Amino acid sequence: MAAATDQPAPKLVSLRQVLPASLDDLLEEEIAEWMARFQWDFRPSASLVRRYAGAGSLYGYVLQLAGQTAGYVYYVYEDRKGLIGDLYIRKDSYAPAHEVSLLRAAVEDLFEAFGVLRIESQVLLLKAPGRCVLPFPERLSIYPRLFMTYELGRVQRLPPHPSARKTLVLTWGPQHQEEAARLIAAAYARHIDSQVNDQYRSVSGARRFLHNIVQYPGCGSFFPAASLVAWDSLAGRMCGICLASTLSPGTGHITQICVLPEYQGTGIGYELLRRCLLALQESRYTRASLTVTVANEHAVRLYQRIGFQVSHEFAALVWEQPQ
Repeated sequence: MAAATDQPAPKLVSLRQVLPASLDDLLEEEIAEWMARFQWDFRPSASLVRRYAGAGSLYGYVLQLAGQTAGYVYYVYEDRKGLIGDLYIRKDSYAPAHEVSLLRAAVEDLFEAFGVLRIESQVLLLKAPGRCVLPFPERLSIYPRLFMTYELGRVQRLPPHPSARKTLVLTWGPQHQEEAARLIAAAYARHIDSQVNDQYRSVSGARRFLHNIVQYPGCGSFFPAASLVAWDSLAGRMCGICLASTLSPGTGHITQICVLPEYQGTGIGYELLRRCLLALQESRYTRASLTVTVANEHAVRLYQRIGFQVSHEFAALVWEQPQ
């Protein structure tokens, strides 16, 4: 007979086999965690999880301990690529082995059941990377990333860059989307972030990236009033973009900033970011955040020089099926 102190064996159950109500307490705790750590209102994302789980169309697993919902993971796939959308385990049930178990189940499904060639994950609250061996390590690349924050009360002290006199800065509009997709593909050619997110590698991928930024709450709610385009009037072309979103009342987020390679180092990126931060402050935001890959040293230095501080470290994970 098992001892009374034995821990219950964890059990993984398909998300498509559980009642959406069984996720409620778990999602409420995750909502509170996102707000406490990032000042990020996770409710829109949690609402999508509830909706698709209720429709039986969300792929993933629930971790059950003693019959209670302790964690979950969900994933999506398209065109031989998978994306781990989220993974969360309740604080009182957390163990690295539970995270690994959920990750393994999702990665195995995507590789073996759905035949994807590549899987990407940028789960901010994932703790296991660096603490234990992750599933399929022979196929895995890990890219350390930073979540950085900025107090907008400081933005008035940032001086304009001389590039401001040479470049027209416009507020984002739908008419900019196609040229912005071409700019993203050009800006990220041979860039470290194109290894993290393969949508940056092509114009069609960048179109999907922009569509997701504008239409869905994965990076907050798109905020066009603080999203900007740099335009070279002499050359008659877009040379940089800075896009912003709303995470919660008072908190904005820089979802994308990039400059064409031939314009990099001219101060356009700094000026776009400065004006974006000013626009957020003028809209009564008090705080802004962004994420950056550690290996992108030039960008990290720029953000630190402006005054961004590292508040959280996480890992982008990429699994590639051997060709």
